[in-house]
Amino acid sequence: MKRLLPSLIVTFAAILALAAIFHLFSHQRQQEKALFDSLPFEMEKVERPDIPNRSVSVEEFGGVGDGITLNTEAFAKAFAHLAQRGGGRVEVPAGVWFTGPIVLENHTELHLDEDAIVVFSADRDLYPVVATIFEGRDTYRCQPLLSAFGKHDVAVTGKGIIDGNGAPWRAVKKSKIAPSEWNKIVKSGGVLSNDGNTWYPTENFKKGAGDADQNIARWAVTKEDFESIRDFLRPVMVNFKDCERVLLEGPVFQNSPCWNIHTAICTDLTVNDIAIRCPWYAQNGDGIDIESCKNVLLTNSWIDAGDDAICIKSGKDADGRKRGIPSENVVVYNCTCYHGHGGFVVGSEMSGGVKNVYVGNCRFSGTDVGLRFKSTRGRGGVVENIFIENIVMNDIATEALLFDLFYGGKSALEALADGDGNPTTDMPFKPVDETTPQFRNIVVDNVVCRSARRAMLFNGLPEMNVENVVVTNTTIESEVGAEINESTNVVLKNVAITPRKGAALKINNAKNVVVTEFVCPESEVAMQVTGSRNEAIIVESERITSANALISPTATDAVCIK
Repeated sequence: MKRLLPSLIVTFAAILALAAIFHLFSHQRQQEKALFDSLPFEMEKVERPDIPNRSVSVEEFGGVGDGITLNTEAFAKAFAHLAQRGGGRVEVPAGVWFTGPIVLENHTELHLDEDAIVVFSADRDLYPVVATIFEGRDTYRCQPLLSAFGKHDVAVTGKGIIDGNGAPWRAVKKSKIAPSEWNKIVKSGGVLSNDGNTWYPTENFKKGAGDADQNIARWAVTKEDFESIRDFLRPVMVNFKDCERVLLEGPVFQNSPCWNIHTAICTDLTVNDIAIRCPWYAQNGDGIDIESCKNVLLTNSWIDAGDDAICIKSGKDADGRKRGIPSENVVVYNCTCYHGHGGFVVGSEMSGGVKNVYVGNCRFSGTDVGLRFKSTRGRGGVVENIFIENIVMNDIATEALLFDLFYGGKSALEALADGDGNPTTDMPFKPVDETTPQFRNIVVDNVVCRSARRAMLFNGLPEMNVENVVVTNTTIESEVGAEINESTNVVLKNVAITPRKGAALKINNAKNVVVTEFVCPESEVAMQVTGSRNEAIIVESERITSANALISPTATDAVCIK
């Protein structure tokens, strides 16, 4: 009996562990069902990948987790072995697994032990230049570190860490780091920009950056052109393109050379319980970019990024319009974002459209912008049917809520530092055509923000206003108040804005605006209205009266204060 007791205890513990896992899985499925049942638009349940119950260890194919041995071939052999047998799981046991690119096959899963770290080599020779989509355009980049192109039923799971080893790939701006760090980087090698304000890892990188449109060289046309500036073509760490039934669940994804996770033209994408980490100064260190994807569920995750944290895209300019594939049926729930140019972001590459998006129960702390919608003339595309609720924010460097159709390619902080202002009071119209972007049909409810620079900015085009936006039950404490510019059919109901200076509400060239139960501090000027194209602005607030509303003569007939 004494000999049996230890084995019985182990068996009982295993049963308890399995029961706990089953309970957690069951509870999660119940949460997902309740979430889908309450969505404000029709959306089918997101299908998870079908992975056969078959496992191999990367060690079986010569893999060594010593942090030194290059395991590229071992991973390739493991996935090829499973692909020949209909799929299964590649187990990565405890250890540090140094490797080149990893490519998943149909019906396969990469699963990391909680004590496993996968570290990608920075040897550029391991990552050939391949055709892909980046920043919304059809282009060439170095092969992603972890990828699947044109596959179905693929997954990355477990509790380990996937590290992109991105520092040797990235340029660094002098203004973004401490002098001691800058001196250390400069002494490490590499080259400086002509003005001395940017460090490049190689001369080849500098050549590519010289005339680039953000991250795409203007002059490069052929694959050979791109190969001549390969160092500049930093790879995305995780890239799934043209895939069906994709799952990312459990791991930490960190330190990418460029974007951390990019999914493009995928259907049935589930991202749950992951963490994404990147230095805040990392150029293009986006957390997760979801581009032209349909049926997406992103839940229970946290992101600390060097660029936009959670970003929805659908292609850029002519390439995006030609592709014509929107991002649609997207749910983002119970996520936390720290550093990042925006917490939840749409655009600016949204030329194929974005529709049917729900964002709920999220937290943003320390992002440049909280809820960020950005586009510009020339993009085209329609962003519509967006529903956002139950968001809390703290320490937001610029706007808590931003709809900007004058995006200029900079982060909100960079634009602020450069003195980029809003368009003038009466901006001229331009013709409306397929290149004119649109933001419309957006509902925002129950937002609380402490310490933003500006509470809100609605910045529409004269020829295409931001349209049909409802903001309710929202409280924002900020340096300056809300600005509604070139917008139509806007409702602010039970909104409290507490600016540290200036008017709580500024309206310029807006039509059909209804402001009710609006709360703000007592002030000599609580509201300002400017512009010559205002119509039907109705304001009902105990704190806003004809005595403390500064209304330009051109707008007097358009404003009714009750």
